[in-house]
Amino acid sequence: MKKLCVIGDPVLHSRSPLIQNAMLRELGLPYVYTAETVPQEGLGAWLARAKAEGYAGFNATMPHKEALVPLVDKLSEEAAACASVNTVCIKNGKLYGTSTDGAGFLRNLSDAGVNPAGKRILLLGAGGAARAVLPALLSAGALSVAVCNRTADRAERLCALRPQVLRAAGFSPEALRREAEGADLLVNCTSLGMGGTGGQFEDFSFLDVLPAHAPVCDLIYHPPETALLARARTRGHLALNGLGMLIHQAVCALEHFTGLALDAERMCAVARRALNR
Repeated sequence: MKKLCVIGDPVLHSRSPLIQNAMLRELGLPYVYTAETVPQEGLGAWLARAKAEGYAGFNATMPHKEALVPLVDKLSEEAAACASVNTVCIKNGKLYGTSTDGAGFLRNLSDAGVNPAGKRILLLGAGGAARAVLPALLSAGALSVAVCNRTADRAERLCALRPQVLRAAGFSPEALRREAEGADLLVNCTSLGMGGTGGQFEDFSFLDVLPAHAPVCDLIYHPPETALLARARTRGHLALNGLGMLIHQAVCALEHFTGLALDAERMCAVARRALNR
């Protein structure tokens, strides 16, 4: 059996093994997928072990996505654009890094009938999740993106990538209300509302001025409905959590690992059945 896994710290809560093994069984492929705790300081040693032990590839989550960028032998355009790696294939002792987060995010939006082209986007957060989806939004033709973040210089650094269409803004209730007024799509890339973090939005008054047609997308999938999504839904907004993105990026990653073009609809159905058991 060929070995695949997801690495991170913490990582044992990850749903990736459940999703990937369900798809692998459906396809009848000779792989096994596990989760391995790898602390930040142990990444280099683990990479050497993975190559020595013949791993076919691995996924990466926090805190390794950025750290892998200079460590892989070849970086895809997608990974270079977001300065993040979540999928690595190992071939002949070489590490080939890419990011499937952006593609997974766009596929999830598409499933819900949401097209970012020509839209004014309000992006909350400027960390790794924001960096993963921002290039995808730009490649999909977003008209403009306002990046709201508590740390102003972090948002400004992110917006320096495309100053013509990106604009940094604050995270105060006043700033969020101001930016929400003209938005066509709101995307939460922060951990606010995530189960176990204890963090929450200071207030949700920005939803009061968000145009009714604007979908609200939260990259969090645990809990399935965050307070942000619950409040958006009661106000009549289309509300999307991050589970679809998780599943779609997993399908994209499996395509990289196996070199196969997969039926995304079929694989997503397999993954959802496994998660609902």
